[in-house]
Amino acid sequence: MYVIFDFSRGSQYVIGLFWRAPELLREDNCKNDACGTQKGDIYSYGIIVYEIYTRSGPYGNNDLAPKEILERVMNCESPPFRPCMKGEDNNQWRMLMEDCWGENPELRPSFSSVKNKLRSFADGKSMNLVDKMISMMEKYADHLEELVEERTHQLIAEKRKTDELLYRMLPRSVAEQLKAGNTVAAVSFDDVTIFFSDIVGFTNLASESTPMQVVDLLNDLYTLFDAIIDSYDVYKVETIGDAYMVVSGLPVNNGIMHASEIARMALDLLSSMTTFSIRHRPGIQLKLRIGIHSGPCAAGVVGLKMPRYCLFGDTVNVTSRMESNGKPLRIHVSQACRNVLEKIGGFKLKERGTIFIKGKGNVVTYWLKGYIGSNKELPKVEIDDPDDNYYDPDEWIADNVI
Repeated sequence: MYVIFDFSRGSQYVIGLFWRAPELLREDNCKNDACGTQKGDIYSYGIIVYEIYTRSGPYGNNDLAPKEILERVMNCESPPFRPCMKGEDNNQWRMLMEDCWGENPELRPSFSSVKNKLRSFADGKSMNLVDKMISMMEKYADHLEELVEERTHQLIAEKRKTDELLYRMLPRSVAEQLKAGNTVAAVSFDDVTIFFSDIVGFTNLASESTPMQVVDLLNDLYTLFDAIIDSYDVYKVETIGDAYMVVSGLPVNNGIMHASEIARMALDLLSSMTTFSIRHRPGIQLKLRIGIHSGPCAAGVVGLKMPRYCLFGDTVNVTSRMESNGKPLRIHVSQACRNVLEKIGGFKLKERGTIFIKGKGNVVTYWLKGYIGSNKELPKVEIDDPDDNYYDPDEWIADNVI
């Protein structure tokens, strides 16, 4: 191994030797920087051409320390250690560089030979190396514009993906404010309609299933629900376990149509239970229980990490009570929501009667059974109470009595 230089003089001194031919580096009497040979100059010229051609330093694409680079150049490796040409086309410029920094000095071309090769590169025209490099830089600039345009399109595509992910987490209008760096203040809404649903018997079903089966079940169910609600002017607030929460009328006001959007969506989701199948329990029908209510509420973004758009107010609590006091495969509607639906018209509602709602006392509630013009099939419900008036006499089915 050749170690003749005082590497303790620092990396800048070692880097200054990158242009020196290996045979000169190995000569003990070459410690004086003034010595050199014509063949050594050809080697240096090859390194310079590499710098211009690749627009980098002599070993710019190498992760080795300067000392390690110099030692490998001096150590007669096979093939000789030289600047990295990986990824470069095997063209005339590469061949010129490799000839100039060849290991055997006698096989390196003379400067007159190099001059003839440069002339041939220019198709016989008089062109010096600088002109040739300028021409190459012009071609590179044209290519760079194409590259920048391509990268810009890729960046726009990635930004679009990021925005779509953000819009799935937050309402679009709220997300745009956050992207602009603005603080999103909580807003009060005079009238919205909220939807709550859960799965009756989910606790028992989960206890009889593996964790992965539960995940698959909920993923299948909510993927189906998410596809359905895309057809309505609603915003999915959140899912917690088997609970699914949706709202209409915010963050963009839609008049009184919030009740209609939620009601039609609820009927659509309930109808999907006639065809939905549990992968690991295909013989069991999933029993969805739904509650909807209309009223005022406040909404705002909570948190900085994984921010959530949350709803607050008594309307949220009453909707939850409507769901928990409902029955499987039915849509339980409050008096307030029923009043809005009556204004809109076209919905089939059946009075349930007076029931006790925690925090509200005795209230009259209703079942939503469909709307005029809909041909969607709803699941048959179980009638386990003689006083249950869900079905009218003309639609009562004896097979449903348990």
